[in-house]
Amino acid sequence: MSRVDDAVELFDQGYACSQAILLAFGTDYGLDSDEATRLGAGFAVGMHLGDMCGAATGPIMVLGLALGGESCATREGRAELAVPICAFADRFVEKTGSLDCADIIGYDLRTPEGMAAAHEQHRFETVCERVVRDAALILEDMLPRG
Repeated sequence: MSRVDDAVELFDQGYACSQAILLAFGTDYGLDSDEATRLGAGFAVGMHLGDMCGAATGPIMVLGLALGGESCATREGRAELAVPICAFADRFVEKTGSLDCADIIGYDLRTPEGMAAAHEQHRFETVCERVVRDAALILEDMLPRG
């Protein structure tokens, strides 16, 4: 099974999109499963605010693990990560239409009514599974091979 399939399977098992991506990919870069699960929890449902989608924040964290080094402690080192992160974001928006969870889901997730409607319409199960797959495919394509 590929890491893309792993991410989708983890999402289907109940992990948040951010957790599924971190678990499927982050462990290749030294992040253990427990850490990945706890770290990704805070980014679910657009940081629980409907903001940046967890299927985008998870890959951004993995890109930091995969491409960042000691230089990440400096402004210049972090600036080097901006290129792949922006490239990921551009490709993600091209596939999903937005970086924001609420836009992707189609409901205002900051309100109880919007959250309830998203659940009633099964948007998290239907839309998010596709978005997790798309994000994982983009990430897999961007990661160093070997």
